[in-house]
Amino acid sequence: MAGGLEVADVFRRHGPAFRAARREHLDRDQRRVMGAIEACRTAALGGHVRRCVDCGHTAIAYNSCRNRHCPKCQGRAREAWVAARRAELLSVPYFHVVFTLPAPVGAIAFQNKAAVYAILFRAAAETLRRIAADPRHLGAEIGGVAVLHSWGQAMQHHPHVHCIVPGGGLSPDRTRWIASPPGFFLSVKVLGRLFRRLFLERLAATFADGGLRFFGELAPLAEPRAFAAHCAALRRIDWVVYAKPPFGGPEQVLAYLGRYTHRVAIANSRLVAITDDAVSFLWKDYRQDDRRKVMTLEPAEFMRRFLLHVLPPGFHRIRHFGFLANGHRAARLALCRQLLAQPAVGRQSERDIEPDSHRSAHHPDPDICPCCGGCALILSVLPRAPPNPVSVRR
Repeated sequence: MAGGLEVADVFRRHGPAFRAARREHLDRDQRRVMGAIEACRTAALGGHVRRCVDCGHTAIAYNSCRNRHCPKCQGRAREAWVAARRAELLSVPYFHVVFTLPAPVGAIAFQNKAAVYAILFRAAAETLRRIAADPRHLGAEIGGVAVLHSWGQAMQHHPHVHCIVPGGGLSPDRTRWIASPPGFFLSVKVLGRLFRRLFLERLAATFADGGLRFFGELAPLAEPRAFAAHCAALRRIDWVVYAKPPFGGPEQVLAYLGRYTHRVAIANSRLVAITDDAVSFLWKDYRQDDRRKVMTLEPAEFMRRFLLHVLPPGFHRIRHFGFLANGHRAARLALCRQLLAQPAVGRQSERDIEPDSHRSAHHPDPDICPCCGGCALILSVLPRAPPNPVSVRR
């Protein structure tokens, strides 16, 4: 297996031809992502020259693009986010619930990402909160973190939300903690039915407000009767809500969050080979007991699939709900700890961690000399290189 391969290598090698062939189909956001990934940690973004004060070793550290779709730029952002979440964990079991959109709804979502992804978040969170608040199930106010993923292992469009939820919540009068039964959170069948209803209600309301657009094969859905019939058919199929086994403890929750929160469509580590006419990568076949296989695609198809998952500008793909919602998180967590008789944990802000602006791909701490471990100081700043007219970010 080849090592050191990057998604950036695919875009640098095949991007110009891809842009030329799909000039009418690439939007501005996709072009920006391509340009950012191609320029990441190259002279195009400038950098710093560093010299070790102990051994004299000199090295160039080029700047990162810091684009949230870049496979190389998520490490530092992930570390900062996870460090901030450490102080928010409770010493209770945590559960992992996944809400997945059926393929017909996924097609609508692809043409209306901002609107439908937002509905997915709201419907998933409201489903969990309503069922948990019902005395027939848990009878408590819960909280959680939801993370949007829009891809499957083969990078096809497959929108779903991962929810990480403590196993319990606050009583209606907020005077006690109500724990969920050992090893069980909420019925996935009940969750699936309510999720389907809430999602379709919100989707219909968005359609009525003119918030959905349809193109190509979906163009007939712009007609109200056709859309209503389409939604009626969706009410007759099962919607998948999957509950994974509970985490072993808060540290496992942190490890999971570190792997999933800042993930992109494909990690560089999964690439196997890049040639003039093919890109090969590892994937898991969930239909065959998670068997690891190698998939080979034409470069244009690989890039097309990767760019399917470019998010709308400003769209937040990590959200909090319930007693973890941003508006009252600190007060609710303090109350939860009081009721659970757990000490408060010192919070580390994401702002306390320096941004990943000039990290080397191979030496994650640019202030430490890779030769002797001494202190490396910045000697000079390298300006950005002139933009390549072929890959300029428009």
